[in-house]
Amino acid sequence: MEDEAFEQIVSVFNWLVSWAAAGAMMFGGVIPYIPQYRDIRRTQNAEGFSAYVCLVLLVANILRILFRFGRYFETLLLWQSIIMIATMLAMLNLCTNVRVSAELSTKRRAFLDFDWSYFWSWSRFLDYVQCVAAFTLTAAYVTYVLLDSAVFVETLGFLAVFSEAMLGTPQLYCNYQNKSTEGMSIKMVLMWTSGDTFKTGYFLLTQAPVQFWTCGMLQVLVDFAILFQVYYYSLYPQKPVSHNASHTSSAKAL
Repeated sequence: MEDEAFEQIVSVFNWLVSWAAAGAMMFGGVIPYIPQYRDIRRTQNAEGFSAYVCLVLLVANILRILFRFGRYFETLLLWQSIIMIATMLAMLNLCTNVRVSAELSTKRRAFLDFDWSYFWSWSRFLDYVQCVAAFTLTAAYVTYVLLDSAVFVETLGFLAVFSEAMLGTPQLYCNYQNKSTEGMSIKMVLMWTSGDTFKTGYFLLTQAPVQFWTCGMLQVLVDFAILFQVYYYSLYPQKPVSHNASHTSSAKAL
């Protein structure tokens, strides 16, 4: 009886751990953006957050969903991509509204103008939705045509996870341009690092396709590079930026 009770306890514990890990994988990726979203909404300033982070994650997760048609992976990772896409669209909506309200210029920039000098710096959230829809339909058509090609499918999978691995590079470059991490949520980056470390370990344990865990390791390295910027620019500030001044400036990071 004692052995049976012990086995039941172990079984329940394993079930709880598996569900906790599944929940962490599905929602863990979006949690880092909650403090950033709240900071932008509270201060009405999006200068420290690069909207190209949203672009990278939208492209990566759309490609990952298409990759699943050619090579099956866990449904859990599919839901993770869907949730991330919805989160990035919410971030874009907020950042666009904040940036437009702070701009002095009345000129409106639209996706259908096809002006590459203003790419991903449009004046309406609808323009971003149009761009994402156009990319999704184009990528889906190409995937449908080349789905029987093993080389194309593996390349698609690599592009999906490599794009996500480069997630932090827009923020890395934004910090380098500003010579400061002012306005960037350090909590967000710390959550990136912990989440990416957990995710990479999960890929290794579940024997996910090799593209997943190799690019996961690269993503962790980029996270640590951003954390180093936080340390370096706090120790050696290269431009004086006050919180009050930054809140009234335009959202040039977008």
